[in-house]
Amino acid sequence: MLQTISAFDRIGEENAFAVLARATELAQSGKDIVNLGIGQPDFRTPDHIVEAAIKALRDGHHGYTPATGLLATREAVARRTLATTGVEISPESVMIMPGGKPTMFAAILMFGEPGAEILYPDPGFPIYKSMIDFTGAKAVPVPIREENGFAFSADETLALITPQTRLLILNSPANPTGGVTPRAEIEKLVAGLADHPHVAIMSDEIYDVMTYDGETATSLLHFPEIRDRLIVLNGWSKTWAMTGWRMGWSIWPDSLYGKVRKLAVNCWSCVNAPSQYAGIAAIDGPQDEVATMMRAFDRRRKIVVDGLNAIDGISCIVPKGAFYAFPNISQTGWKAKKLASALLEETGVALIGGPDFGTLGEGYIRLSYANSEENILRALERVSAFLKGRSTN
Repeated sequence: MLQTISAFDRIGEENAFAVLARATELAQSGKDIVNLGIGQPDFRTPDHIVEAAIKALRDGHHGYTPATGLLATREAVARRTLATTGVEISPESVMIMPGGKPTMFAAILMFGEPGAEILYPDPGFPIYKSMIDFTGAKAVPVPIREENGFAFSADETLALITPQTRLLILNSPANPTGGVTPRAEIEKLVAGLADHPHVAIMSDEIYDVMTYDGETATSLLHFPEIRDRLIVLNGWSKTWAMTGWRMGWSIWPDSLYGKVRKLAVNCWSCVNAPSQYAGIAAIDGPQDEVATMMRAFDRRRKIVVDGLNAIDGISCIVPKGAFYAFPNISQTGWKAKKLASALLEETGVALIGGPDFGTLGEGYIRLSYANSEENILRALERVSAFLKGRSTN
Protein backbone atom coordinates (compact mmCIF):
# COMPACT_ATOMS: atom_id res chain seq x y z
CA MET A 1 0.00 0.00 0.00
CA LEU A 2 1.52 3.33 -1.04
CA GLN A 3 1.30 6.05 1.58
CA THR A 4 1.18 9.67 0.45
CA ILE A 5 1.42 12.64 2.79
CA SER A 6 -1.69 13.50 4.80
CA ALA A 7 -1.97 16.88 3.06
CA PHE A 8 -3.56 15.14 0.06
CA ASP A 9 -6.49 14.14 2.25
CA ARG A 10 -7.22 17.84 2.72
CA ILE A 11 -6.80 19.17 -0.79
CA GLY A 12 -9.95 20.00 -2.72
CA GLU A 13 -10.89 20.57 -6.36
CA GLU A 14 -12.58 23.07 -8.64
CA ASN A 15 -15.99 21.52 -9.18
CA ALA A 16 -16.63 23.55 -12.34
CA PHE A 17 -14.38 21.06 -14.14
CA ALA A 18 -16.36 18.11 -12.74
CA VAL A 19 -19.57 19.73 -13.96
CA LEU A 20 -17.95 20.34 -17.35
CA ALA A 21 -16.91 16.69 -17.56
CA ARG A 22 -20.43 15.50 -16.70
CA ALA A 23 -21.99 17.96 -19.15
CA THR A 24 -19.64 16.70 -21.87
CA GLU A 25 -20.53 13.09 -21.05
CA LEU A 26 -24.25 13.87 -21.27
CA ALA A 27 -23.77 15.74 -24.55
CA GLN A 28 -21.90 12.78 -26.03
CA SER A 29 -24.81 10.55 -25.10
CA GLY A 30 -27.12 12.79 -27.12
CA LYS A 31 -28.53 15.15 -24.48
CA ASP A 32 -28.88 18.82 -25.46
CA ILE A 33 -26.66 20.74 -23.03
CA VAL A 34 -26.49 24.46 -22.34
CA ASN A 35 -23.31 25.04 -20.33
CA LEU A 36 -23.48 28.06 -18.06
CA GLY A 37 -21.09 26.48 -15.61
CA ILE A 38 -17.54 26.93 -16.83
CA GLY A 39 -15.87 30.31 -16.33
CA GLN A 40 -14.32 30.98 -19.69
CA PRO A 41 -15.20 33.41 -22.48
CA ASP A 42 -16.99 31.78 -25.41
CA PHE A 43 -15.05 33.98 -27.84
CA ARG A 44 -12.05 32.97 -29.91
CA THR A 45 -8.66 34.39 -29.08
CA PRO A 46 -8.24 37.38 -31.42
CA ASP A 47 -6.47 36.46 -34.67
CA HIS A 48 -3.53 38.84 -34.25
CA ILE A 49 -2.64 37.10 -30.98
CA VAL A 50 -2.80 33.66 -32.58
CA GLU A 51 -0.65 34.87 -35.49
CA ALA A 52 1.98 36.20 -33.06
CA ALA A 53 2.36 32.72 -31.56
CA ILE A 54 2.58 31.12 -35.01
CA LYS A 55 5.23 33.62 -36.06
CA ALA A 56 7.20 32.93 -32.89
CA LEU A 57 7.22 29.22 -33.70
CA ARG A 58 8.25 29.85 -37.28
CA ASP A 59 10.98 32.21 -36.12
CA GLY A 60 12.48 29.42 -34.04
CA HIS A 61 11.43 30.40 -30.52
CA HIS A 62 11.33 26.78 -29.38
CA GLY A 63 13.61 26.77 -26.34
CA TYR A 64 13.56 27.54 -22.66
CA THR A 65 12.79 31.05 -21.50
CA PRO A 66 13.87 32.61 -18.18
CA ALA A 67 12.00 31.27 -15.16
CA THR A 68 10.67 34.79 -14.57
CA GLY A 69 9.51 35.18 -18.17
CA LEU A 70 10.94 36.91 -21.21
CA LEU A 71 12.01 40.46 -20.48
CA ALA A 72 9.90 41.68 -23.42
CA THR A 73 6.81 40.01 -21.91
CA ARG A 74 7.48 41.47 -18.49
CA GLU A 75 7.97 44.89 -20.05
CA ALA A 76 4.62 44.51 -21.82
CA VAL A 77 2.96 43.74 -18.48
CA ALA A 78 4.56 46.84 -16.97
CA ARG A 79 3.20 48.95 -19.85
CA ARG A 80 -0.25 47.46 -19.45
CA THR A 81 -0.21 48.01 -15.67
CA LEU A 82 0.67 51.68 -16.17
CA ALA A 83 -2.09 52.07 -18.77
CA THR A 84 -4.81 50.46 -16.64
CA THR A 85 -3.85 51.60 -13.14
CA GLY A 86 -1.65 54.66 -13.64
CA VAL A 87 0.97 52.92 -11.47
CA GLU A 88 4.50 52.44 -12.73
CA ILE A 89 6.06 49.11 -11.88
CA SER A 90 9.41 47.56 -12.74
CA PRO A 91 9.54 44.60 -15.12
CA GLU A 92 11.84 43.12 -12.49
CA SER A 93 8.83 42.72 -10.18
CA VAL A 94 6.80 40.78 -12.78
CA MET A 95 6.61 36.99 -12.97
CA ILE A 96 5.14 35.37 -16.08
CA MET A 97 3.17 32.34 -14.92
CA PRO A 98 1.48 29.34 -16.59
CA GLY A 99 -1.98 30.69 -15.75
CA GLY A 100 -3.46 32.37 -12.69
CA LYS A 101 -3.49 29.42 -10.30
CA PRO A 102 0.33 29.15 -9.94
CA THR A 103 0.37 32.58 -8.29
CA MET A 104 -2.19 31.36 -5.74
CA PHE A 105 -0.22 28.14 -5.31
CA ALA A 106 3.07 29.98 -4.77
CA ALA A 107 1.72 32.67 -2.44
CA ILE A 108 -0.18 30.22 -0.24
CA LEU A 109 2.80 27.82 -0.10
CA MET A 110 5.01 30.69 1.06
CA PHE A 111 2.79 31.59 4.00
CA GLY A 112 0.78 28.48 4.81
CA GLU A 113 1.89 26.03 7.49
CA PRO A 114 0.38 24.53 10.66
CA GLY A 115 -0.21 27.29 13.18
CA ALA A 116 -0.59 29.99 10.53
CA GLU A 117 -3.88 31.54 9.45
CA ILE A 118 -4.81 32.67 5.95
CA LEU A 119 -7.90 34.75 5.21
CA TYR A 120 -9.81 34.11 2.00
CA PRO A 121 -13.17 35.22 0.52
CA ASP A 122 -16.24 33.02 1.09
CA PRO A 123 -17.92 32.54 -1.31
CA GLY A 124 -14.79 32.71 -3.43
CA PHE A 125 -12.66 30.86 -5.93
CA PRO A 126 -12.40 27.33 -4.47
CA ILE A 127 -8.66 26.90 -5.02
CA TYR A 128 -7.91 29.48 -2.32
CA LYS A 129 -9.26 27.28 0.46
CA SER A 130 -8.09 24.07 -1.16
CA MET A 131 -4.47 25.23 -1.15
CA ILE A 132 -4.70 26.70 2.36
CA ASP A 133 -5.97 23.35 3.65
CA PHE A 134 -3.18 21.56 1.79
CA THR A 135 -0.50 23.56 3.62
CA GLY A 136 -2.02 22.80 7.03
CA ALA A 137 -2.72 26.45 7.76
CA LYS A 138 -6.07 27.47 9.23
CA ALA A 139 -8.40 28.73 6.50
CA VAL A 140 -10.32 31.74 7.84
CA PRO A 141 -13.28 32.76 5.66
CA VAL A 142 -13.95 36.44 4.98
CA PRO A 143 -17.74 36.69 4.50
CA ILE A 144 -18.86 38.06 1.14
CA ARG A 145 -22.48 39.04 1.66
CA GLU A 146 -25.31 39.73 -0.76
CA GLU A 147 -26.49 42.67 1.36
CA ASN A 148 -23.12 44.35 0.66
CA GLY A 149 -23.52 43.87 -3.08
CA PHE A 150 -21.06 40.96 -2.74
CA ALA A 151 -18.28 43.38 -1.80
CA PHE A 152 -16.11 42.57 1.20
CA SER A 153 -16.46 44.60 4.39
CA ALA A 154 -13.26 46.27 5.56
CA ASP A 155 -14.38 46.21 9.20
CA GLU A 156 -15.37 42.55 9.06
CA THR A 157 -12.11 41.61 7.35
CA LEU A 158 -9.88 43.52 9.75
CA ALA A 159 -11.68 42.00 12.75
CA LEU A 160 -10.60 38.53 11.59
CA ILE A 161 -6.87 39.31 11.66
CA THR A 162 -4.88 37.80 14.53
CA PRO A 163 -1.16 37.57 15.34
CA GLN A 164 -1.22 34.21 13.49
CA THR A 165 -2.55 35.72 10.25
CA ARG A 166 0.07 35.47 7.51
CA LEU A 167 -1.84 36.21 4.30
CA LEU A 168 -5.05 37.96 3.26
CA ILE A 169 -6.56 37.02 -0.13
CA LEU A 170 -8.79 39.55 -1.88
CA ASN A 171 -10.70 39.30 -5.17
CA SER A 172 -12.50 42.18 -6.90
CA PRO A 173 -14.15 41.99 -9.41
CA ALA A 174 -15.07 38.66 -7.91
CA ASN A 175 -15.68 35.07 -8.87
CA PRO A 176 -18.33 33.64 -8.26
CA THR A 177 -20.47 36.62 -7.30
CA GLY A 178 -19.65 39.33 -9.84
CA GLY A 179 -19.21 41.75 -6.93
CA VAL A 180 -16.98 44.82 -7.17
CA THR A 181 -15.71 46.30 -3.90
CA PRO A 182 -15.94 50.11 -3.85
CA ARG A 183 -12.72 52.09 -3.60
CA ALA A 184 -13.80 53.65 -0.30
CA GLU A 185 -14.05 50.20 1.28
CA ILE A 186 -10.62 49.24 -0.05
CA GLU A 187 -9.14 52.48 1.30
CA LYS A 188 -10.62 51.67 4.70
CA LEU A 189 -9.11 48.20 4.59
CA VAL A 190 -5.67 49.48 3.61
CA ALA A 191 -5.75 52.05 6.42
CA GLY A 192 -6.57 49.31 8.88
CA LEU A 193 -3.81 47.06 7.57
CA ALA A 194 -1.29 49.61 8.86
CA ASP A 195 -1.90 48.04 12.28
CA HIS A 196 -1.03 44.58 10.93
CA PRO A 197 2.36 44.84 9.18
CA HIS A 198 2.88 41.09 9.54
CA VAL A 199 0.08 40.33 7.04
CA ALA A 200 0.85 39.88 3.35
CA ILE A 201 -1.89 40.56 0.78
CA MET A 202 -2.65 38.69 -2.42
CA SER A 203 -5.02 40.65 -4.66
CA ASP A 204 -6.61 38.54 -7.40
CA GLU A 205 -7.34 41.09 -10.14
CA ILE A 206 -7.86 38.72 -13.07
CA TYR A 207 -11.20 40.37 -13.97
CA ASP A 208 -9.86 43.92 -13.68
CA VAL A 209 -11.26 45.26 -16.98
CA MET A 210 -14.55 43.38 -16.71
CA THR A 211 -16.80 45.93 -15.04
CA TYR A 212 -20.18 47.46 -15.94
CA ASP A 213 -22.48 50.39 -15.21
CA GLY A 214 -19.61 52.83 -14.84
CA GLU A 215 -17.90 50.78 -12.14
CA THR A 216 -14.12 50.54 -12.13
CA ALA A 217 -11.93 48.03 -10.37
CA THR A 218 -9.54 49.43 -7.77
CA SER A 219 -6.13 47.82 -7.95
CA LEU A 220 -4.30 47.38 -4.67
CA LEU A 221 -1.27 48.76 -6.53
CA HIS A 222 -2.77 52.21 -5.92
CA PHE A 223 -1.63 52.03 -2.30
CA PRO A 224 2.17 52.41 -1.97
CA GLU A 225 1.98 51.87 1.80
CA ILE A 226 1.36 48.13 1.26
CA ARG A 227 3.50 47.55 -1.83
CA ASP A 228 6.26 45.88 0.20
CA ARG A 229 3.82 43.06 1.11
CA LEU A 230 1.49 43.00 -1.89
CA ILE A 231 1.18 40.26 -4.50
CA VAL A 232 -1.05 41.06 -7.49
CA LEU A 233 -2.46 38.23 -9.60
CA ASN A 234 -3.54 38.90 -13.18
CA GLY A 235 -3.28 37.35 -16.61
CA TRP A 236 -4.48 36.91 -20.15
CA SER A 237 -7.15 34.22 -19.73
CA LYS A 238 -10.29 36.30 -19.28
CA THR A 239 -9.53 39.64 -20.95
CA TRP A 240 -8.29 38.19 -24.24
CA ALA A 241 -10.18 34.86 -24.21
CA MET A 242 -6.96 32.88 -23.71
CA THR A 243 -7.92 30.34 -21.04
CA GLY A 244 -6.31 27.41 -22.82
CA TRP A 245 -3.04 29.25 -23.41
CA ARG A 246 -2.25 29.07 -19.67
CA MET A 247 -0.81 32.55 -19.47
CA GLY A 248 -0.78 34.61 -16.30
CA TRP A 249 1.34 37.23 -14.63
CA SER A 250 1.87 38.42 -11.10
CA ILE A 251 3.60 41.37 -9.47
CA TRP A 252 5.69 40.70 -6.38
CA PRO A 253 7.46 42.74 -3.70
CA ASP A 254 11.26 42.57 -3.75
CA SER A 255 11.38 40.43 -0.60
CA LEU A 256 9.33 37.65 -2.21
CA TYR A 257 10.43 37.78 -5.83
CA GLY A 258 13.46 35.51 -5.37
CA LYS A 259 11.30 32.97 -3.57
CA VAL A 260 8.72 32.73 -6.33
CA ARG A 261 11.51 32.47 -8.91
CA LYS A 262 12.86 29.46 -7.00
CA LEU A 263 9.44 27.85 -6.98
CA ALA A 264 9.26 28.34 -10.75
CA VAL A 265 12.67 26.72 -11.23
CA ASN A 266 11.63 23.76 -9.10
CA CYS A 267 8.19 23.29 -10.64
CA TRP A 268 7.34 24.62 -14.11
CA SER A 269 10.80 25.86 -15.19
CA CYS A 270 9.38 28.54 -17.46
CA VAL A 271 6.41 29.52 -19.59
CA ASN A 272 6.61 28.45 -23.23
CA ALA A 273 8.01 31.04 -25.61
CA PRO A 274 5.28 31.20 -28.31
CA SER A 275 2.58 31.93 -25.73
CA GLN A 276 4.67 34.75 -24.31
CA TYR A 277 4.97 36.36 -27.74
CA ALA A 278 1.21 35.98 -28.07
CA GLY A 279 0.87 37.70 -24.71
CA ILE A 280 2.89 40.67 -25.91
CA ALA A 281 0.67 40.95 -28.99
CA ALA A 282 -2.43 40.83 -26.77
CA ILE A 283 -1.25 43.73 -24.64
CA ASP A 284 0.23 45.90 -27.38
CA GLY A 285 -2.20 45.09 -30.19
CA PRO A 286 -5.70 46.38 -30.96
CA GLN A 287 -8.25 46.03 -28.16
CA ASP A 288 -11.34 46.19 -30.40
CA GLU A 289 -12.27 42.56 -29.83
CA VAL A 290 -11.95 42.96 -26.07
CA ALA A 291 -14.42 45.85 -26.26
CA THR A 292 -16.76 43.79 -28.48
CA MET A 293 -16.66 40.91 -25.99
CA MET A 294 -17.43 43.22 -23.08
CA ARG A 295 -20.42 44.75 -24.88
CA ALA A 296 -21.74 41.23 -25.49
CA PHE A 297 -21.25 40.30 -21.82
CA ASP A 298 -23.09 43.45 -20.78
CA ARG A 299 -26.10 42.58 -22.98
CA ARG A 300 -26.12 39.03 -21.67
CA ARG A 301 -25.81 40.21 -18.08
CA LYS A 302 -29.03 42.19 -18.40
CA ILE A 303 -30.84 39.24 -20.00
CA VAL A 304 -29.67 36.95 -17.20
CA VAL A 305 -30.68 39.28 -14.37
CA ASP A 306 -34.09 40.03 -15.87
CA GLY A 307 -34.70 36.36 -16.65
CA LEU A 308 -33.69 35.09 -13.21
CA ASN A 309 -35.77 37.68 -11.38
CA ALA A 310 -38.81 36.59 -13.41
CA ILE A 311 -38.58 33.04 -12.03
CA ASP A 312 -40.58 32.34 -8.87
CA GLY A 313 -38.30 31.68 -5.91
CA ILE A 314 -35.18 33.21 -7.48
CA SER A 315 -33.80 36.70 -6.94
CA CYS A 316 -30.63 38.10 -8.44
CA ILE A 317 -28.84 41.35 -7.69
CA VAL A 318 -27.09 42.99 -10.63
CA PRO A 319 -23.46 41.85 -10.92
CA LYS A 320 -21.04 44.72 -11.43
CA GLY A 321 -18.06 42.74 -12.70
CA ALA A 322 -16.67 39.54 -14.24
CA PHE A 323 -19.18 37.42 -16.22
CA TYR A 324 -21.08 35.67 -13.45
CA ALA A 325 -24.45 36.05 -11.78
CA PHE A 326 -24.95 34.60 -8.30
CA PRO A 327 -28.71 34.34 -7.86
CA ASN A 328 -30.34 33.59 -4.52
CA ILE A 329 -32.38 30.40 -4.83
CA SER A 330 -33.21 29.92 -1.15
CA GLN A 331 -36.95 30.55 -1.71
CA THR A 332 -37.20 27.64 -4.16
CA GLY A 333 -36.98 25.09 -1.36
CA TRP A 334 -33.95 23.46 -2.97
CA LYS A 335 -30.44 23.03 -1.62
CA ALA A 336 -28.07 24.64 -4.11
CA LYS A 337 -25.96 21.65 -5.16
CA LYS A 338 -29.00 19.37 -5.45
CA LEU A 339 -30.71 21.94 -7.66
CA ALA A 340 -27.63 22.37 -9.86
CA SER A 341 -27.32 18.59 -10.24
CA ALA A 342 -31.02 18.12 -11.03
CA LEU A 343 -30.98 20.92 -13.59
CA LEU A 344 -28.03 19.32 -15.38
CA GLU A 345 -29.36 15.77 -15.34
CA GLU A 346 -32.99 16.57 -16.10
CA THR A 347 -32.92 19.75 -18.21
CA GLY A 348 -29.39 19.83 -19.63
CA VAL A 349 -28.51 23.17 -18.02
CA ALA A 350 -25.06 23.20 -16.41
CA LEU A 351 -24.68 25.54 -13.42
CA ILE A 352 -22.50 25.45 -10.30
CA GLY A 353 -23.95 25.10 -6.80
CA GLY A 354 -22.94 27.91 -4.47
CA PRO A 355 -21.42 25.65 -1.77
CA ASP A 356 -18.67 24.75 -4.25
CA PHE A 357 -17.41 28.29 -3.53
CA GLY A 358 -17.69 28.17 0.25
CA THR A 359 -20.07 27.56 3.11
CA LEU A 360 -21.74 30.94 2.58
CA GLY A 361 -22.55 29.86 -0.96
CA GLU A 362 -25.49 27.77 0.23
CA GLY A 363 -28.71 29.26 -1.11
CA TYR A 364 -27.03 30.45 -4.31
CA ILE A 365 -25.96 29.10 -7.69
CA ARG A 366 -23.36 30.50 -10.06
CA LEU A 367 -24.35 31.15 -13.62
CA SER A 368 -21.75 32.14 -16.20
CA TYR A 369 -23.07 34.33 -18.99
CA ALA A 370 -20.09 33.52 -21.18
CA ASN A 371 -22.48 31.90 -23.64
CA SER A 372 -24.71 33.14 -26.45
CA GLU A 373 -27.88 35.13 -25.80
CA GLU A 374 -29.87 32.37 -27.50
CA ASN A 375 -28.44 29.69 -25.22
CA ILE A 376 -28.91 31.83 -22.13
CA LEU A 377 -32.59 32.34 -22.97
CA ARG A 378 -33.01 28.60 -23.58
CA ALA A 379 -31.39 27.84 -20.24
CA LEU A 380 -33.58 30.32 -18.36
CA GLU A 381 -36.71 28.83 -19.94
CA ARG A 382 -35.64 25.35 -18.84
CA VAL A 383 -34.87 26.48 -15.29
CA SER A 384 -38.24 28.23 -15.03
CA ALA A 385 -40.16 25.22 -16.38
CA PHE A 386 -38.28 22.83 -14.08
CA LEU A 387 -39.04 24.84 -10.95
CA LYS A 388 -42.70 25.20 -11.88
CA GLY A 389 -42.96 21.46 -12.20
CA ARG A 390 -40.78 20.62 -9.21
CA SER A 391 -41.34 23.32 -6.59
CA THR A 392 -39.49 21.43 -3.85
CA ASN A 393 -36.76 18.83 -3.62
